[in-house]
Amino acid sequence: MRLSLVVPCYNEVEVVTRFHEALSRELVATGRSYEIVYVDDGSTDGTLDELVKLAAADDAVRYLSFSRNFGKEAAMLAGLRYAGGDAVVIMDADLQHPPELIGRMLEQYERGFDQVIARRTRTGDPATRTLFARAYYWLINRWADVELVDGVGDFRLLSRRAVDGLLELGEYNRFSKGLFAWIGFESILFEYDNVKQPDRKSRWTFRRLLEYGLDGLLSFNNRPLRLAIYVGLLLTAVAAGYAVWVIVNAVLNGVQMPGYVTLIAAITGLGGLQMVMLGVIGEYIGRIYYETKHRPHYLLKQSNMDPIDRPATQTPRSRQLP
Repeated sequence: MRLSLVVPCYNEVEVVTRFHEALSRELVATGRSYEIVYVDDGSTDGTLDELVKLAAADDAVRYLSFSRNFGKEAAMLAGLRYAGGDAVVIMDADLQHPPELIGRMLEQYERGFDQVIARRTRTGDPATRTLFARAYYWLINRWADVELVDGVGDFRLLSRRAVDGLLELGEYNRFSKGLFAWIGFESILFEYDNVKQPDRKSRWTFRRLLEYGLDGLLSFNNRPLRLAIYVGLLLTAVAAGYAVWVIVNAVLNGVQMPGYVTLIAAITGLGGLQMVMLGVIGEYIGRIYYETKHRPHYLLKQSNMDPIDRPATQTPRSRQLP
């Protein structure tokens, strides 16, 4: 069998050489034929220059470089499109995905599993982040049409048929965690200890985590829209009940001066709720808007891979700039 490694990179100049050395040692130890597909996601710190040097020194190195930063989802998609192995491993270049786990993944792959998933523990994470993460997964698994596992990310091995299944999903707004779960196939999961890099600050700010969480929530269900209907029906029933109470009270006790505070609270609360519902609807409409444009997920600026290297079943929706 031939193994492909897909490694998205964004401003990894400080660590990519160390990562490549560690990864190469593990791959050589497996005794299998392999290729490493680095995807430079529009880095601005010299990462591309390092990848060019690695490719010149190692025949197993392939690289793709985007014309700008298109995001990790696009980088993973590009790597999967160009990877030609019988099995494909996706991992980050920041050494938080231990290369020594690849041998363990291959063992499970040879047992017949199409997805071998590495789940990191939350050892060393702040307590607040762990709490929010668990709450998020509890919520999304009760709303989304697929099941997401806490701690499971992109670090996994995929069989060729699993890769081909992913490449058939052509949506523009991609949420890979959900897509990995959606395609199914035989899967197995194992845990590994969380690897912290003390000299590197995480790029996942609270805002980015919130946006990523909303993407996951909206990408695999329409229940927020249905919830808007239920909330609207509930408010209508409350309003009707309140109107009946006002009429009965006026008949029995006469007309009284309405409460100013109650009126302002009702107007403000209902106005805020309407804005939230409009925002939910707008999110779905915005996604439809982007899908109908049929824009490519990325544009290539530079590569040492020829399109003929890709399997014939893959038809990327992108073009390489001259």
